[in-house]
Amino acid sequence: MKLHELAPPEGAKKNRKRVGRGPGSGHGTYAGKGCKGANARAGRSVRPGFEGGQMPLHRRLPKRGFTPIDRKIYAVVNVRDLNRFEAGSVVDARLLFDSGLIDGRPDGVKILAQGELTRALTVLADKWSKAAEDKIRNAGGSIGTNTPPVEVE
Repeated sequence: MKLHELAPPEGAKKNRKRVGRGPGSGHGTYAGKGCKGANARAGRSVRPGFEGGQMPLHRRLPKRGFTPIDRKIYAVVNVRDLNRFEAGSVVDARLLFDSGLIDGRPDGVKILAQGELTRALTVLADKWSKAAEDKIRNAGGSIGTNTPPVEVE
């Protein structure tokens, strides 16, 4: 086989449809656009979502809920997850991020009470449940609120 003998397989190449080139072409006169109307005009087409005058879907469906523009997203950590730190250490947002307990850029850290805490830790968080506060204090630890913002590198 030589280069000049190469050819695409049968049916792989197809001529483009040339519209508006006379009645003999099969696509003459109206050029496949039908007869009159907005879509028959040059440069005119319906906007996205237009359903021919019928009430469009995005207007037929009810609006649901409310999304506050200043919503805070808190990273949630349970007290059982704090057992991985050594007794007496200060657990803050940076340490939680470095250990993989929180990720992304949360607006704060909230401690919840699921599980048991067996070590005395100083936990710095933005929010905590009452039960989590009790478990941390019963384990001999303390809580604080000055958490620096988590900076992701």
